[in-house]
This record gives sequence, structure tokens and C-alpha cells, in this order.
Amino acid sequence: MYYGAIEAGGTKFVCAVGNDQGKIQDIMKIKTDTPEVTMPKVIDFFQQYALKAVGIGSFGPIDINRDSKTYGSITSTPKLAWRDYPLVQAIKDVFPVPIGFNTDVNAAALGEATLGAAKGLDSCLYITIGTGIGGGTVVHGELLSGLSHPEMGHILIPRHPEDMYEGICPYHKDCFEGLASGPAIEGRWGRKGAELSEHQEVWELEAFYIAEALMQYMLILSPKKIILGGGVMKQKQLFPLIQQKVKALLNGYLTLPELTENSENYIVPPELGDDAGITGGLILATHAEQALQKAHV
Repeated sequence: MYYGAIEAGGTKFVCAVGNDQGKIQDIMKIKTDTPEVTMPKVIDFFQQYALKAVGIGSFGPIDINRDSKTYGSITSTPKLAWRDYPLVQAIKDVFPVPIGFNTDVNAAALGEATLGAAKGLDSCLYITIGTGIGGGTVVHGELLSGLSHPEMGHILIPRHPEDMYEGICPYHKDCFEGLASGPAIEGRWGRKGAELSEHQEVWELEAFYIAEALMQYMLILSPKKIILGGGVMKQKQLFPLIQQKVKALLNGYLTLPELTENSENYIVPPELGDDAGITGGLILATHAEQALQKAHV
């Protein structure tokens, strides 16, 4: 029997089966369309396998409160076709197994904390910067949540004094996501980031915004490792720029060696690469199975 995982992203769905160590045995990727188009393909994939449990990491906002009537649903997403969609129930109707459910970035954080760049540490922060911006964090070995899950992409950050771009977020315009996501880069410069690799001014500005956000997260959460993933972060020249700008923003306030002497090993790309989220989904599945077993003891 297998553990199943779904990474439900705004651009694509990734489905996989694997073992209890997070090792992927089979994987499928499909475009995120409407639920009516996407979900039958997801179910067809998993019906090939006998499943023990399923872990789902989804784009959000989502309802992760198990006491809520809408637990397991995608809620106020800008993707209108998916608004209020009961994702967990749609899977449970076909596969009556334990289901773990969290955000896609929390799943990625869990994957990196368990098997990736933060393995052996009890805390880390994972930020994805791509079509949108989101963050997940592990604290004392557990995913951070409270009233809901974190929405780190929508913090307000100071605008660069020379940046006149209004921002692309439909809710806040110039929040972190509105100023620094992939669509924001395209909206500001008129071309996709992948076509602007040689334009230093693009990445200086992008690093400025990312560093501002990271400084806030560092001061509030104090993670032992910061992992930056997503399509935008495939521009590897960003990492040294961000590391330099974070150090300048801190301005000597924190003198920890991880920040002053070893920042290239503190702010890093995901060790699991594009598989961080789906690997985290497999781990969510094992946690869901373990929680059910404990409940029956």
C-alpha cells in the first residue's frame, strides 16, 4: 500500500504516491483548471493504487480548523472556480482514508525540515516566490498555525523610493506578493523574469523587497534556516543579493554568526528542489495516519 500526496498549486496540481520515508514512487503533473476538469484526473491517478493515507498541500486561503464547518475547503481564493471548494471531502468521498491537509507552502516547509535543507533542525522558514508568494514555518518540529495558517505573502513592506509600480495584488496592491511575485515582475518590467536574467536592476529591486520581508520574518520567528523556493528564485543571482541586503538592513542589530559570517548557509534554496511540496504532502499523509492510530489507542 502507498501514501498519496497532492500539491495543489495555482498553476499546476502535482500528485504522487510514495512510502513512509517520503520517497516518491510515481508522480503526475497536470494544469490547474476548474475543479470539474482537474479533480477527475487527480482521482483517476490515485485509483491505480491502494492508499493508506493522503496528504494535501493546497494553495489558499484554506480552512485548516478541524472544528469548522468548512474544514478542508479552499476559501477566498482569487481563483474563482475554486472558491469554497471542499477539497478534502472530494478526496474522502472516493478514498476513505486518513487525510492530512495544510497549505502548499507549509507542506514544503515540512518536506525541507524532514528531508531537505533544514533536516536535523527544529525550526525553519520556507518562502515560495512565484505566481504568488507564500510562507510556511516549522517551530519546535511542528507546523505553525493559530487562528488560521500564516499568509506571509501579504505583509506590507516599505516601497523602494524609485519604484512607481502600483502592485498587482487584487486585495492590497503593494503588499509583498503585489510587489515581488512573478506576475509583479512582469507587470513592472513588461517581460517575464526568465527573460530578464541579464538585467541587474530587475534583481536588485527584487532582492530589496525579499530582504525587507525576510528581516521581518527573522525578527518575529527567529528560524534556524530560511529556504527560498519558487520560480522566481531559480534566478540564482538573487541569493547573494538577498544575503547582502538582509545584513545591511539588520545593521549590526543581530550579531549571530549565521547572519554575520555564514549567511550563504542560512538563506538557501530548497534541497528538495521542486519536490519539496509533494514530499511534504507524503509526510502529511504519514502524520494523518499516525494521528488516527493514536486516537484509537
